[in-house]
Amino acid sequence: MDKRRILIVDDQPEVLRIYARALEIANYEPVIANSATAAMELIQTAPPDAILLDLKMPFVNGLGFLYRLRAMKPTLPVALVTGVTNLDDTTVQEIASLNAELAYKPLGITDIQTLAEKLLRRSTT
Repeated sequence: MDKRRILIVDDQPEVLRIYARALEIANYEPVIANSATAAMELIQTAPPDAILLDLKMPFVNGLGFLYRLRAMKPTLPVALVTGVTNLDDTTVQEIASLNAELAYKPLGITDIQTLAEKLLRRSTT
């Protein structure tokens, strides 16, 4: 059976490295992108099974990316990950309305793996 592909989108190289390693340990195939533009190109050429998406990125933030993504792939499982612990209710509701999970940094290896499993369960239901 092929490994499930999980796209990690974050502008911080260290986050990409840690998340990718955590997913490799759990026998997933991590694919990384350091911007929304790079992620969109990857999605068009080789769609992932799920996405871990940073909320705060330069140029196009995670929410802007998610709106574009939903126009193309309305059911692709996505988790928006943020270090902002005091998101306003409007943003939290907006994320939920776009059918995305919300997770807060820092995420440990087990947290990343559990989040990936949760997203992939959504893709099969």
